[in-house]
Amino acid sequence: MTDYSDLIQPDKGQDARTIHLVDKKGYDEWLTGRSARERAHLAAVGFRPDAFVHAILPGDDPEKWAVVTAVARVDSLSAWCLAKLGQILPEGRYRLEGQQPGKALFGWMSAQYRFDTYKSNPLPKGPRVLLTSDVAAIAPTVAEMRAVALVRDLVNTPAADMGPAALEKAAERIAKAHGGKLTVTRGEALEQGYPMIHAVGRAAAKHHAPRLIEIEWGKEDHPRVALVGKGICFDSGGLDIKPSAGMRLMKKDMGGAAHVLALAELVMTSGLPVRLHCLVAAAENAISADAFRPGDVLTSRLGVTVEIGNTDAEGRLVLGDALTKASEGKPELIVDFATLTGAARVALGPDLPPLFANDDALADAMLAGGTDRDDPLWRMPLWDGYADLLETDIADLGNAGSSPFAGCITAALFLKRFVPEGVAWAHLDTFAWRPSAKPGRPKGGAALGLRAAWAMLQARYDRRGKA
Repeated sequence: MTDYSDLIQPDKGQDARTIHLVDKKGYDEWLTGRSARERAHLAAVGFRPDAFVHAILPGDDPEKWAVVTAVARVDSLSAWCLAKLGQILPEGRYRLEGQQPGKALFGWMSAQYRFDTYKSNPLPKGPRVLLTSDVAAIAPTVAEMRAVALVRDLVNTPAADMGPAALEKAAERIAKAHGGKLTVTRGEALEQGYPMIHAVGRAAAKHHAPRLIEIEWGKEDHPRVALVGKGICFDSGGLDIKPSAGMRLMKKDMGGAAHVLALAELVMTSGLPVRLHCLVAAAENAISADAFRPGDVLTSRLGVTVEIGNTDAEGRLVLGDALTKASEGKPELIVDFATLTGAARVALGPDLPPLFANDDALADAMLAGGTDRDDPLWRMPLWDGYADLLETDIADLGNAGSSPFAGCITAALFLKRFVPEGVAWAHLDTFAWRPSAKPGRPKGGAALGLRAAWAMLQARYDRRGKA
């Protein structure tokens, strides 16, 4: 596993190849200052200052070549401006000409992520190292990249190797590394204390038995923050079975759990002054003689009864019990991540997670964090006008809306029933997957909303260096 700390290094004047940044506005002026040889070379290769386009500039010595690449704005680099170069350039050291990489440090590392665990002969490629004089930016950016890589690794791993026990093992590693307390509830205790988590996972094989995984960390007198993740390690749809095409990617249905575990590790690594409570509701929604059925009525940990309209709407069930447990600790803030609805993808596509929040200041902070980290979110309404779609004749609540419309909103309204009044709460319906690659963002498991949430937590709780 890549450590990533070797991909960004302090600039101490060591030998490195130069990267020239240009944009459309300043390209002609930059070109005027180049040698006749370089201008002729760029003309010959047809270089144009379009996004992510680059060219090699030959030097007098064969080993002294440089690079020119086009970005949208030289004076305002995004996280992804250097990502393509980080992916395709040869092994070696590089520095930007005349400026610091800033946010582009992240994309440089992200482009070098590889998931080759199951490759018999992975293609070797040495590190591309970027130098920076902004030494203070290195450690926090590396920490964020490690968190993103953890999400990708967990989501990319096949369900046979990433069941509830494997999620527990990942949580155990994190807790031990940072002095956290790990608590795991399974078996009869789960059935009695968290009946919806148990019901969803009871049809799975014994080695994939459901459980609630908790990590607690931090000082008792610090503000209590709960992170809650949906950990459905594989979703067959249950008795309301998914078609094969819909089931193909369901190893990623534990993506919410991956996000909160990575976010929890960021909190602990940075020493954020909070009392952290991380909860993962882990289960496999399988099919067997003991599977829960459409029409069943479950009694949640909160005591709210839920009629099952569709066994494929299982994520909200496990989250309901986990949110109830999180609320019992009286946190001032709850953030949950879940690959909850296909309706969210219909509404906003794969790259833009819907954000639901019961607190405007929290929503604004999450959106601002997404903008700052180039990890965008889009706020959607918790509109109570659709609450009647969750009504059922024989129970307090139905798990599947009675209408084909507003699916991600009704799912969020279901979760809202398990969050107490007065507790600030945000829900991210993340996809946790990229169906196609972009520079620095490979196809496969993806951290979508993770860095936005982390920026919000830093802005809210990290007072170091603030007046």
